[in-house]
Amino acid sequence: MTTLAEVVPAGPPALAAVQSSPAGAYSLLAAPPRRRGHRLAIFQTVPSALGALRSNKFRSLLTTLGIIIGVAAVIAIVALGEGASASVSNRLSGLGVNVLTIIPGSANSGGVKTGAGGATSLKAADADAIASKIDGITGISPVVGGGAQVVAGNQNWQTRVQSVRPVYATIEDWTVDQGTFFTTQDDTNASNVAVLGQTVYTNLFPDNRSAVGQLIRIRNVPFTVIGVLASKGSGVGGDQDDTVLIPFHTGQVRLFGAANVGQIVLQVSDSSLADSVTQQIEPTLRSRHELRANQNDDFTIRSNNDVISRVEGVSQTMTLLLGSVAAVSLVVGGIGIMNIMLVSVTERTREIGIRLAVGAEPRDIMSQFLVEATVLSVLGGLIGILLGMGIAAVMPYIAGWTTAMPWNAITLAFGVSAMIGVFFGFYPAQKASRLDPIVALRYE
Repeated sequence: MTTLAEVVPAGPPALAAVQSSPAGAYSLLAAPPRRRGHRLAIFQTVPSALGALRSNKFRSLLTTLGIIIGVAAVIAIVALGEGASASVSNRLSGLGVNVLTIIPGSANSGGVKTGAGGATSLKAADADAIASKIDGITGISPVVGGGAQVVAGNQNWQTRVQSVRPVYATIEDWTVDQGTFFTTQDDTNASNVAVLGQTVYTNLFPDNRSAVGQLIRIRNVPFTVIGVLASKGSGVGGDQDDTVLIPFHTGQVRLFGAANVGQIVLQVSDSSLADSVTQQIEPTLRSRHELRANQNDDFTIRSNNDVISRVEGVSQTMTLLLGSVAAVSLVVGGIGIMNIMLVSVTERTREIGIRLAVGAEPRDIMSQFLVEATVLSVLGGLIGILLGMGIAAVMPYIAGWTTAMPWNAITLAFGVSAMIGVFFGFYPAQKASRLDPIVALRYE
């Protein structure tokens, strides 16, 4: 029977046999005596594992590429998704929060049905009735509007003119950049005053002079500009700044001459009241419009909150989908780590046998290989985080895309990269710890 003394000579020759491999030198020096605690053995294993990785720098770097690319891709994609979601939310917030919009239903003429909004069923009195009968409404305004050519001096612009009540500015979250918004008195007196959107202001006054106090003509009716709205940018319905707002009675009497209204917008005090208010509006309008039980509603109620939540949901789903695709490379990187660690176990079989022969326990061998795998994945995770943050930072300047630094995704990516090292390094480490020292010492 072969003895340990016959395979591993005592004294300096044994040390020389181990030092023949760079990784083996670290391993033997770090081999903990059996009498020391396992916690101390783990700390002694760390420099041994780092030494083994330093002895194969290029291979270690190539091994971590999968983790680097995966983490960087996840962070960059999530940053882009978060930025896009924030941008969409900002644009949709211009629609107003907790806002319900009532539009006329479909008209039926000779069997031909128009689309939603084709009927002439809504009137300003409907808005007054809703405000007086239903609680929880903070503001309501009928809206009459249409396209019109607006002229200022030698400049003109085709835009959308809307006649609304003063509370409309609060409902739709408009703020004034120049001058003021019209008042209830202006509406009562049907004053010829107007508030311009930024797009209209820019085209009518290209020299950027103040528009307040200037005279403009809308459908050849003179109006005095009393304010310019702050920009909202593009929204669901196009350029929100391409509009002119005038008092409701002014538009109804002097510009459009319509008894019906195009829509009624209202704001509820809390999003939780939206469904309740909607359920109360329906019987109120059906009663006012004298609809029979077998007749369909001649109006439609839409909630801005529903539109906002749907668009944000789509944005979040796309971000999650793209992030999941990018995360696949993390798994590929983990498989690469396991593959390299298995190769390392084979290459260092003799070293493992010597360590076991001179007193190392199987758990010490297992700890070393687990530490090596974890260091590889954590190092790749850190490099990937820096690379992903760099890509997210320069993307707005290169592509003009909005990004938001996803700190939650960064933390998650780092944690996942560490777990990948432990998970995919466990099998090679276990295989190394179960080697028979006699067989390992005979391995060439």
